[in-house]
Amino acid sequence: MKEIPRKQLDSQEFFKLRQVTEKISQALGKRLNGHLDTLRPLFLPRKLLGTYVKSAVKEDVPRSEKAFAELQELFGSVCEKPFGLPKKLQPPLPPINQQLEVTPYQYPLRLEGDDRTVQILAPTQWVLSFRGDCSLERVRAMVSGREPRQTDEMQQALIDHLSLVVFLRHFPELRRLLEDLRYEVEVQELVDLGNLPVVVLKAPIATFLPPDDFILQITQLSGISAFQEIVDLEAIEKMTDSLKEQLKSLVS
Repeated sequence: MKEIPRKQLDSQEFFKLRQVTEKISQALGKRLNGHLDTLRPLFLPRKLLGTYVKSAVKEDVPRSEKAFAELQELFGSVCEKPFGLPKKLQPPLPPINQQLEVTPYQYPLRLEGDDRTVQILAPTQWVLSFRGDCSLERVRAMVSGREPRQTDEMQQALIDHLSLVVFLRHFPELRRLLEDLRYEVEVQELVDLGNLPVVVLKAPIATFLPPDDFILQITQLSGISAFQEIVDLEAIEKMTDSLKEQLKSLVS
């Protein structure tokens, strides 16, 4: 993950920008969900895994053996720590929901001069996966011991996320389509979940964090070890159009 810029803020600026950030994040999230509802028919798990996944439609897919091998390799690389799951996936896999879902992207930040770790929420980034019953938040709770471990649910959650990583490898045109909709598409590793690879979508809007001492002050006042990145309003004014820039490069 790229290092996020830092900017000084006073309390008045922070509370104003936090409200604006929340409004922008909600608008962007609504826009993204609208796009995903339209694109859903293009992201069918059986189009990737064929008979390696249970489905109402039995369909042989030429690349399914290779795709399943890639999924098995990714799963085997992360399943043991911290999840304690067996390495071997047994086909056919349980059904994978054809619905797509996004959850806010978050990551841990260790504050300088303090032994605490704060969970940072990125208001313009989302983790994309096939929809499942076990959210990343529940997986985190199981790993940390805040919730009893449910082996089957954790395994399905990993499959829901890793399958989409493999899906975009095999269908790069869908990645390009998302990029044409002005989302940056990256595979990032969730450090707090054993470097689990997930697909992350980012809106083209820059964000920043205040210095660590300011974050520490706010989290101490709230009593919650969590903080949200702030949308950079100046960067909104400077937003570029990727198609425009591409065409300009052809005539320059």
